[in-house]
Amino acid sequence: MTDKIEISSMIRKRTLGLVFVLGAASFAFAQEKANVTGKIVDKHNVAVPYASVSFSNKANKLFSDAVLTDEKGEYRLALVPGAYAITVEAIDFKKVTLNKQITTAGNLGNFTVEAEGSATNTKTQDIQGVTITAQAVKAYRVEIDKKVYDPSLDIVAKGGNLQDVLANVPSVDVDTDGTVSMRGNTNVRFLINGKPSSMLGIDDGANALQSIAADQIERIEVITNPSSKYEASGTAGILNIILKKSKKVGFNGSVEGTLGYLPTSRLNTNLSWRKGAWTYYVNGGGGYSRNKSTNNSEFNSFLNPETLNDGFSMKSIQNGSNKGENKNYNVTTGFVVDVTDKSTLNASVMLRNFNNESTGETTYFDNVIIKDRTALGYPNVPYTLQDQFTNRLNTGTSTNNSFQADLGFDQKIGDKGQMISLATSFQKNKSDGTSMINENGYDNEFDVATHTLNNILTNSVNTTFLAKADYELPVGEVSKIEAGVRYDSNQNDYDYYVDQSKNNGPVEVLPNFTSATFYKENILAGYTQFKSKINNFGYQLGLRAENTDIGVNFKRVSDAAQINVDKNYLKFFPSVFLSYDLNKNNQLLLNYSRRINRPRSFFLIPFMSYNNNRNLFSGNPDLNPTYENSFELGYSLSKSKVTFNPTLYYKKSEDEVNMYQYSGLNADGNTVIYTMPVNAGTEAQYGVDINATYDPFKWWKIMGSANLFGYKNEGSYGDFDFSGEGFSSRFRLTNTFKPTKTTSFQIQGFYRGAQNTVSQQREPMYAVNLGASQTIWKGNGTISFNIQDIFNTRVRENFTTTPSYSQYNFMQWQPRQFTVSLSYRFKQGDKVDQPKRKKDVNSNSSGDDDQQGPM
Repeated sequence: MTDKIEISSMIRKRTLGLVFVLGAASFAFAQEKANVTGKIVDKHNVAVPYASVSFSNKANKLFSDAVLTDEKGEYRLALVPGAYAITVEAIDFKKVTLNKQITTAGNLGNFTVEAEGSATNTKTQDIQGVTITAQAVKAYRVEIDKKVYDPSLDIVAKGGNLQDVLANVPSVDVDTDGTVSMRGNTNVRFLINGKPSSMLGIDDGANALQSIAADQIERIEVITNPSSKYEASGTAGILNIILKKSKKVGFNGSVEGTLGYLPTSRLNTNLSWRKGAWTYYVNGGGGYSRNKSTNNSEFNSFLNPETLNDGFSMKSIQNGSNKGENKNYNVTTGFVVDVTDKSTLNASVMLRNFNNESTGETTYFDNVIIKDRTALGYPNVPYTLQDQFTNRLNTGTSTNNSFQADLGFDQKIGDKGQMISLATSFQKNKSDGTSMINENGYDNEFDVATHTLNNILTNSVNTTFLAKADYELPVGEVSKIEAGVRYDSNQNDYDYYVDQSKNNGPVEVLPNFTSATFYKENILAGYTQFKSKINNFGYQLGLRAENTDIGVNFKRVSDAAQINVDKNYLKFFPSVFLSYDLNKNNQLLLNYSRRINRPRSFFLIPFMSYNNNRNLFSGNPDLNPTYENSFELGYSLSKSKVTFNPTLYYKKSEDEVNMYQYSGLNADGNTVIYTMPVNAGTEAQYGVDINATYDPFKWWKIMGSANLFGYKNEGSYGDFDFSGEGFSSRFRLTNTFKPTKTTSFQIQGFYRGAQNTVSQQREPMYAVNLGASQTIWKGNGTISFNIQDIFNTRVRENFTTTPSYSQYNFMQWQPRQFTVSLSYRFKQGDKVDQPKRKKDVNSNSSGDDDQQGPM
């Protein structure tokens, strides 16, 4: 009986609650509305058709609405009387915002908008007594702790992917194999929407970057010297990829299709719906592509053949090519809701799938040592050299599936800027691969042809959970205290299986290459920082502590017992940011931070990969983290036609991780180059990173960047010397021409200078890209065309020289490509600006407006 009473009471309470909510909603929609009209015109009083006019009610977002002007530039809609923030946006015109009190029905008059490029960077004018501010569009802007790049102006990357966009971002370089570096350092930490993401896969490299379409990217934040609020990982810095999430009222979105060669097809869409306090969004797409790469190398031994084993190759030439087919899709969906005026809840789910089929062929020419072969008719001499040819065919498939679920909650406390932000994320990433290797060679000992068949099965599962809490406390008008905690848990499980059959014989498991590994990493972190400003001088002081606990359990079939590696260390990471405003458009920036580069999980695993049995990689369980101290001094100038941002920097690392290489024989008697990561010495870099834009005319925009740096490496391991010093450079220049309001052309070139150490030399590289776009369908559509690497010169060449051998390597990851893309945009309204907190003098916020800082 008691249970029935409780259930009845619960039903009554929920019914009353539902009646209350419905009543409130009915009251909101039952408010008497006033019919208002108006017109959008340019400065010559010419009507602007199909402009978006958004009315955001300041008291109640449920009363917000939006409308498009007709072909005469006129609009009409019904609004509840009240105070509104009005935003006007039209193609080829600057966005304008204004405030207006609507009391009765009537005509609001003409609102005037200015064409892009016709005014200064931040011009303010009066329109019928209302202040309107219009901001010119810039490809990138500089903030105290980061550079922000807008890919919407990047015609060359239209229809491309994240890797194509990154190739055009200031201070960022993309190598021929897809490796991303910042100022020459490849230890880059990637974030998606302010947090680590399984969208980028686990050890997935360039494939993960290629699965994110350029059309899904809102902006990219380049953080070369992160503050204590950010995780300490990544000695090169952080790249924060912000995906699109529209805040426009009503239903808005875009769809883009791409075709290209090498055969490429891609379809992506970004959709959002906003009504009142709720915003729903979905971004997703899929694609098919083919890739083709070339790898050539030449090895020469300097050792005395009389001291070497029978079968050792004094010279080895490898010529390889690889073709692949990729299929991928990803979808992200979620919502943001204003629970109250001071609290916001956001949630999202992401799914990603990537499939690859590849075929690679490598031919080997070896000049091998022959000893003690008089019985086979060879001369009775200490040794002879014999030519040997081998052909290797590798076919394989791989599949990667990723899942991610995020939940966040922001709560403002009082009216003075206090805030608590909570966020959590669960991610799972699973990769499976199979490959078959057929090798036809020659056995020198028995003077007969050989055939070897290998099967390789790989499986990896990554599970990640992270949670964080951040607190902000304003102190007075210009100061703030920030503090937070974060917990990361990562578990990687690797299974690696290799078998072999020789000359159609029985299949045998290769015990040195078949293994199971369990890797677990837990990081507990906390930070605090204080920021303030005294007149023109701003400062921020911070300290972060991270306790890392790593456990690796590893066992090969050939091992008698399991190998256990445990590492635990507590480290502190201070940061200092200083700024001085010379005047309104000029600023000096000085900062310092300490960073860490933890070894990748597979760098600690002492097994060898087998995809190329002439070049074997082995992890190192004794590998320790690399620590780096980084200093920067920057200057920022921003005017209507010119932006100029030079930055002097100096970085020095401790326990630098370098790749130690040595030669030897494998079980088949072939010469092999072994590679293993080791802690060896220090690395220092110093230079100037310059980014600038210049608009000489309305129809011509120039964006350039240059990184001129010196380096000094010290350290050695075995007979391999990593020491070296010298000077290198990176240059990038982009010219955008707009002969008409609807037509744009863009040509971009980059150059990467040579870089040398005692043992290694890297040759210079350059490439030129071209793009064009045409706006169609009354501004709602765009058709784009681009060519990547017009002259087919984007290749990597390296020389390695040691006391015992030399090696030359040539690689071209992708040949020249071109794409054509068509996009269509549909919208019902303009952005509804969220109430914003007062901007801090040293703001370090990251991610979208809903993220409230980095994870």
